[in-house]
Amino acid sequence: MHEPNNKNIKFFWLAAVFLLAVIVFAPRAKAGFWDSIWQGIKDNVAPPSAPAAVLQNGAQKEAEVPLYKPALDYERATIAAVKKASPAVVAITVSKNVPILENCQMSPYSPFSDLPPEFQDFFGGSFPQFQQQKCEQGSKLQEVGGGSGFIISEDGLILTNKHVVSDTKATYTVFTNDGKKYDAKVLARDPLKDLAVMKIDKSGLSTVELGDSDSIELGQTAISIGNALGEFRNTVSVGVVSGLSRTVQASGPGVGTETIHGVIQTDAAINPGNSGGPLLNLKGEVIGINTAVVSGAQSIGFAIPINDAKRDIQSVKKTGEIQAAYLGVRYMAVTPAVVEKEKLPVDYGAVVRGGTDGPGVSPGSPAEKAGILAEDIILSLNGKKITPEKPLGSLISNYGIGDEVTLEVRRGDKTITLKATLAKRPAEQ
Repeated sequence: MHEPNNKNIKFFWLAAVFLLAVIVFAPRAKAGFWDSIWQGIKDNVAPPSAPAAVLQNGAQKEAEVPLYKPALDYERATIAAVKKASPAVVAITVSKNVPILENCQMSPYSPFSDLPPEFQDFFGGSFPQFQQQKCEQGSKLQEVGGGSGFIISEDGLILTNKHVVSDTKATYTVFTNDGKKYDAKVLARDPLKDLAVMKIDKSGLSTVELGDSDSIELGQTAISIGNALGEFRNTVSVGVVSGLSRTVQASGPGVGTETIHGVIQTDAAINPGNSGGPLLNLKGEVIGINTAVVSGAQSIGFAIPINDAKRDIQSVKKTGEIQAAYLGVRYMAVTPAVVEKEKLPVDYGAVVRGGTDGPGVSPGSPAEKAGILAEDIILSLNGKKITPEKPLGSLISNYGIGDEVTLEVRRGDKTITLKATLAKRPAEQ
């Protein structure tokens, strides 16, 4: 007989004990115990999870929402803002009669005719030639410029930049968003700000909604719409408000150089031809009027705050013109350089001082009636300090004709308070 195999016997008894334990304890075990064991086996043998972007089950779609929903909402808001304002954005073309120049053949001309006869003989006598020069053959109406604007009333009032419509001898044409063409008349040009109001003969027009430029903040979205390069109508660019209360020097053909105070800086691209177009927020409200761009820079543009234009709009609606408030002083802004050079007792304000364009205090003006004298330093207007960023003229523009203002004035070594009632700016001022 064969001897029993001790290894087989030992294995048999171990199997029997395990089976007995299962029979005794299995009914008492929780179902989750076996489920967890099975799940652990599956986890160890299952392939790695697929990337989130390619999984399509419901749970994964919910996980994607926090990542993409804000971007989609932002995109929808931008599109909605553009759709809301675009029907009221217009392109403006500037046309003018320009001379037609053609080559004209003049009378015979000899290059030797002015020489003495003996010298003419030396050169073999005179050699008649026909001199060519440009001569005018009438004129023709030709497009010479363009810009943008936006409709502010259903009966055809349009707000734009003054420099777009500065030429009083030119004619202006407006193209609305639907491609229709209208002759336009310039009703008023602001004497202080780069703003103008035009009118077309049409009613029932779409208009923009004016926002509150005092509430805008750095970093908020800014949307620019305009007639880019005078060719691409309703061009949209998006960026942010990148600066507030800027003071810039702007210049352009035929308009000279102008200092613009308190403008909004934005990196939403403002190209030539966008001047006069709206700068929008995400609600589709106008917060500024595009007015200038820094040439050679990467998307640095400037817009006049819409609140600066609201008084002009109301003035035109009521009177048909822009009636600017007037104090009647010429002044020099107090800057650190001026303080050092002239040893001034204060480091802010406006020094009342005349020049080649007239005296410091205009005769018969509100300033003269209030008792302001040349070389006075006006420190504040209604409690607001006068600084290079907030000059006197900019502060006055916030008030209307007939408004009384309180002026804090430094005269010698004393500070006095004067009151002035603002008047309508004379046409020649």
